[in-house]
Amino acid sequence: MTDSHVLPLSAFAKQLRLQQVELTERWMKAVFHDAELTESDRLTYEQLADHVPNILDEICSVLESQDMDQVESAIEHDARLHGKLRWKQGYRIDELVRELDLFRQMLTGAIVEFSEARPFFTRRHEERARHFIDEAVSFVTLTSIREVVNERDRKIDDYTGRLERANHELTLKQQLVGDLYESRMQITRSVVHDLRNFLNVFSMALQLISRAPAKVETALALANRQAADMKTLVDELVEYSVVLGDDSPLVLESFALRELFDELVISCESAIEAKGLRLLTAFDGALDVVVSNRLKLKQVALNLLTNAAKYTKAGQVELSMTATENDRWRLRVSDTGVGIGASDRERVFKEFERATDEDIPGAGLGLAIVKELCRVLQGEIRFDSQEGEGTIFEISFPMRLEAEGG
Repeated sequence: MTDSHVLPLSAFAKQLRLQQVELTERWMKAVFHDAELTESDRLTYEQLADHVPNILDEICSVLESQDMDQVESAIEHDARLHGKLRWKQGYRIDELVRELDLFRQMLTGAIVEFSEARPFFTRRHEERARHFIDEAVSFVTLTSIREVVNERDRKIDDYTGRLERANHELTLKQQLVGDLYESRMQITRSVVHDLRNFLNVFSMALQLISRAPAKVETALALANRQAADMKTLVDELVEYSVVLGDDSPLVLESFALRELFDELVISCESAIEAKGLRLLTAFDGALDVVVSNRLKLKQVALNLLTNAAKYTKAGQVELSMTATENDRWRLRVSDTGVGIGASDRERVFKEFERATDEDIPGAGLGLAIVKELCRVLQGEIRFDSQEGEGTIFEISFPMRLEAEGG
């Protein structure tokens, strides 16, 4: 069947299909030699061709059907892919428009060549062909531009999100720096305050010895007590600095809770009873072996027990370990001490918080140490306290602590 027996636009579409490779190469050469298209110089033939052969084939379908609507979804799909790829390749929007305009010019030239060799392809057919080609290429250009803009907007949103997160992290770090500065000033004030008291007492002891030799023993007892209090302060500061500075991986081990419980009782019983207090203990026989860090658990319990004894002048201190639901167990330490006032509950776990009684030694770091260790051991802390009646601390720990990343 000759071209003259086929609808003119279909005959032209058939010729475009036969020349697809040649036309694509002709367009690529025009792009490579265009001074305005700098990004194309960095692309290979395959990268530059991209989805253009598919778009050319779809334009042929438009010419054959003389209906853009039938092929619109296919053209839109390839145009979006084309726009997205050109964005990734670094094209500017004006370069994308220029590149597709060269594609339109190449197809317009093909119309002229076809009509000159075929008398049946009249001027009216040329105008119809130009109309459909212009419509299709304009649609491709618009869709590609929209995709470039969408990609740009997504990139901007991504950068904006990153910037917001960076700003948030910076704010948190600035707050942390501020908190660290305040902590450093607080520790300085606390240590200076206690050192001043320490030196004042020693000065009084020396004056007492020089003025009243008969009271040497009293003066030495006073000095020894102050030295012991200062040792408690220093030990607490050292313990806290070690806890905060420990960035080594958590060492997990399997051990019997009963053995840890008995060790705790032996460690604190004599000191508690020396204050005239009773130590009550209770261990749940259902508890067996746990997987955790034994030394850190012991550190938590000892800090709670020491704190309980420190702030209890009469009555008792209680230590218990019991099994709970959800594969967890609970450490409970209670006392009949001074308790915590409602206004002080928010400050319980903060650094350098302690009772106003100046006779109680230490830097007020015991519960801050407990809080940090519980974070590492995945412990959940709750407490209840009534001023003048005592305090109860309960911490729930997992039976099997999972290592980070495990």
